[in-house]
Amino acid sequence: MTDLTAPSVQAADAVPARSRFPLHIAVFLAPALAIYTLFSIYPLIDTIRLSLYAGDETGVRSFVGLQNFYTLLTDPNWSVQFWNAFRNNLIFFAIHMVVQNGIGLGLAMLLSLPRLTGGSVYRTLIFLPTMLSVVIIGFIWQLMLNPLWGIAPSLLKMVGLGGFFGPWLGQESTALLTVSLISVWQFVGIPMMLIYAALLNIPDDLLDAATVDGAGPFSVFWFVRLPLILPTLGVVSILTFVANFNAFDLIYAIKGALAGPNFSTDILGTFFYRTFFGFQLQVGSPTMGAAVATAMLVIILIGVLIYLFGVQRRLQRHTF
Repeated sequence: MTDLTAPSVQAADAVPARSRFPLHIAVFLAPALAIYTLFSIYPLIDTIRLSLYAGDETGVRSFVGLQNFYTLLTDPNWSVQFWNAFRNNLIFFAIHMVVQNGIGLGLAMLLSLPRLTGGSVYRTLIFLPTMLSVVIIGFIWQLMLNPLWGIAPSLLKMVGLGGFFGPWLGQESTALLTVSLISVWQFVGIPMMLIYAALLNIPDDLLDAATVDGAGPFSVFWFVRLPLILPTLGVVSILTFVANFNAFDLIYAIKGALAGPNFSTDILGTFFYRTFFGFQLQVGSPTMGAAVATAMLVIILIGVLIYLFGVQRRLQRHTF
């Protein structure tokens, strides 16, 4: 009996079972998907929808298509501030790309030295400002750079550089640079840790082989380490781009919604805040604010697509 039924059982097992939808995966993903849809996807779609409407004095909204974007880009009452905020945002991003990521790369290289003592302490101290509130950071730096009672003038005098101090946060020519460097100081720990992790993943055999072949420290870095961490540098760059074009809190904490002096530190985030909610004599406009938010989304999408299709593919050959 057993011998007769065994082949039939084996034949039944050999027949591929009809694939079924993995319900357990859907059950586990449903809560996260519902929360993400409620708090991210729906507000995004509704913001785009709202940007296609305009309201009158009575509050009644009517569909106007792309008229809000045309007004934002061409009307002098809107375009001057928009293009000023966009230009300042580009400068803000460029400073972070060059200074923050450059310093982060250098610090990661130093912390990856095998003979460095106390590396964990240095990493913690450098990364610590990242975990602090931007309100605290803004308040502390305002006190430090204050020309009347701040400690910055005294510290510069102690090292013989007192003549270089000025009201950097109060001058149009230096306010944006100063705020950008404060942001660099706070967030330099993020690229440092990402690059540091990438450097640790490089096999020691490659470095030893390059050293045996006669390569010096600079040659090992330039021809071995740097090409292998290029994908990580690309990720750091696109994260910097997205974060800087979404920036708002630090500038608001230091310079307020007007982003003074004379809008010299105004970026797209603060411009959106004044447009949507209104500030002082400026009346808020939800429809124009939605248009500014949609324009920010388009700018970020363009930057991300350029990275994905123009940069990431070229960096794939450096992965190992």
